[in-house]
This record gives sequence, structure tokens and C-alpha cells, in this order.
Amino acid sequence: MKKLNVSWVTFACCEDSTILFIELLNKHFFEWKEKIEFKYCPFLKGKGNDFEGSDVTFVEGAIATKEDERRLLEIRQKSKKIVAIGSCACTGLPSAQRNMFDEPTRKEIMIVIERFGHLEKVHPIKDIVKVDYQVPGCPMDEKIFLQTLDKLFEEFGIR
Repeated sequence: MKKLNVSWVTFACCEDSTILFIELLNKHFFEWKEKIEFKYCPFLKGKGNDFEGSDVTFVEGAIATKEDERRLLEIRQKSKKIVAIGSCACTGLPSAQRNMFDEPTRKEIMIVIERFGHLEKVHPIKDIVKVDYQVPGCPMDEKIFLQTLDKLFEEFGIR
């Protein structure tokens, strides 16, 4: 039986949508175990958990560093669909609060930004790559997530 190859990646965020997803797994385990194959999912898999591509990659969090940006570009290249999960991935906020700092505060934190390879501004993922679906909320809206997952099952012919 064909399964949807799924990955879950997080960037700058509080990972509240990851926690909600784990709770959804508890509710939908028996249904989803027949429909989903987890390819990359650090919070579920330890060994053999390298990102090599997937049908759908759920991306939680904003892009704050040069390394985040590089990694997201690689993920987009190896994923058939990208779903932005939660407020930080969809809008950048609240992770992007530093984008709105006044000039004296920006100057004060610039040494940290430069030292740790941070981007000048924090970005929602749609600023960097094409996003196929968005699931807003902090944490993500459960109803919209389930509707999106059902659409993906349909798109990929998973019954």
C-alpha cells in the first residue's frame, strides 16, 4: 500500500506545533500508520534520520540564520510539497520581533547577529522558498492542519 512520505523540520520557534502534532498522532495513530511513512522526523526517530527528501515536508519556525536559509533551500529542492506550520513559519512572528527593534536596540544586538551568523532580518519561509500550503496559528490550527493533510492524501492518491 502506498504511503505519504512525510518529514517535519523546525527552525526558529517554540515548537508548540510539534507538540500538537504529537498529540494528533496519539489520536490518529491507527489511521495514519497505514498512510504515512516518516522520512525525517527528529522528535520521533533517532537513527537513520537524515533528510533525503519527501513527498511533503512540514516546516515549523522562521528563518533566522544563514544556515537556516541554506537548509531550507535544500529542503525545498528535495520536497515535492512544503507546508508552512504555525505563525513563525507563516508570518515570521513572534520569532521576527527583532525586525521591529528601534535603531539603538538594533545596533546593540548587531554583534550577536554577526557573531552567530544570523540574518539581518528573520523571515517567514515563503520569503525564501515556494510554499504550497500554510497552517497558521500559535500553535497551528488543528482543523486547518487536518484539512491540509487530507488534501495532501488526496493529491498523492493515498486512501
